[in-house]
Amino acid sequence: MRRLIASTFLTLDGVMQAPGGPGEDDDSGFAHGGWSVTYWDDVMGEFMGESMGRPFDLVLGRRTYDIFAAHWPRVPDDEGAKPLNDATKYVASRGRPTLEWRNSVLIDGDVAEGVAALKQADGPELQVHGSANLLQTLIRHHLVDEYRLMIFPVVVGSGKRLFGDGAVPAGLKLVDSRVSTTGVVIGTYQPAGELVTGSFALD
Repeated sequence: MRRLIASTFLTLDGVMQAPGGPGEDDDSGFAHGGWSVTYWDDVMGEFMGESMGRPFDLVLGRRTYDIFAAHWPRVPDDEGAKPLNDATKYVASRGRPTLEWRNSVLIDGDVAEGVAALKQADGPELQVHGSANLLQTLIRHHLVDEYRLMIFPVVVGSGKRLFGDGAVPAGLKLVDSRVSTTGVVIGTYQPAGELVTGSFALD
């Protein structure tokens, strides 16, 4: 069975929208695109290199696919380009888009069912990058096996969140952590069953 990994950049208040630049995703008038750019350092590069240095395929929402497809095929010599260009890209879309980036496949029918079937098939791990709307569906159907979260020391106030309205309460287990020189907290979490509550109140 293939594992599905959510690899996500987050603000301190949980927003994952448009980390890479203005205009990347301005839905609902989001005006803070590019909030991650000035924080990159060698620690973060090493983490991303480890994550993308193993065999993987991609599961992407349509918007993230279009952003990646407009960039990575045009810079084949850039660090990180080869694994992304070589990976099979499974794309979730409400329409029937023409997918011109090589090794791209449209997920037909119900997205949750399609991704569940991909997990049952042979192949490398499945990584989800960006794709905020798609992740809401995958989280709701308990299809995410690991979260690789890079939490940036910024607050933007509003925007698309990794755990949006309707997220199913659950426990997570921290399996790896490190901190960049710029204050980015990098944590790897795995599902740990149902949320367990308690009380500090005295009897």
